[in-house]
Amino acid sequence: MRPQPLISVSDVEKSSAWYCEVLGAESAHGGPEYERLVVDGVLIMQLHKLEVGHHHGTIGDPAQPVGNGVAVWFETDDLPAAAERARALGVIVQTDIQVNPNAQHEELWLRDPDGYLVVLASPGHHN
Repeated sequence: MRPQPLISVSDVEKSSAWYCEVLGAESAHGGPEYERLVVDGVLIMQLHKLEVGHHHGTIGDPAQPVGNGVAVWFETDDLPAAAERARALGVIVQTDIQVNPNAQHEELWLRDPDGYLVVLASPGHHN
């Protein structure tokens, strides 16, 4: 099983550019309604325009704030490089790089353009 999270965003193309830069990902779809983001050809995330339903109905309720209560978490082999890309982009840093003693790795907590919490973590101890 491989996770392929999909989040609703207000501007797919803006969010795509943000995630591509911060995560070092590439667009594998493009467009204003839906995006697939890949790293080394592997799907890591999907973005969907909040108000667009297509064949399945809308993903989120446009009357509700997006991002509340959701953390989108990524493990990266090069946290310093990801942090540098994020800082160069001027992203909102909620918690700068620090060690999480429970997970035995480092984490950087960011906010994406819609307010989603995005956590970048270094490889660490896995149970």
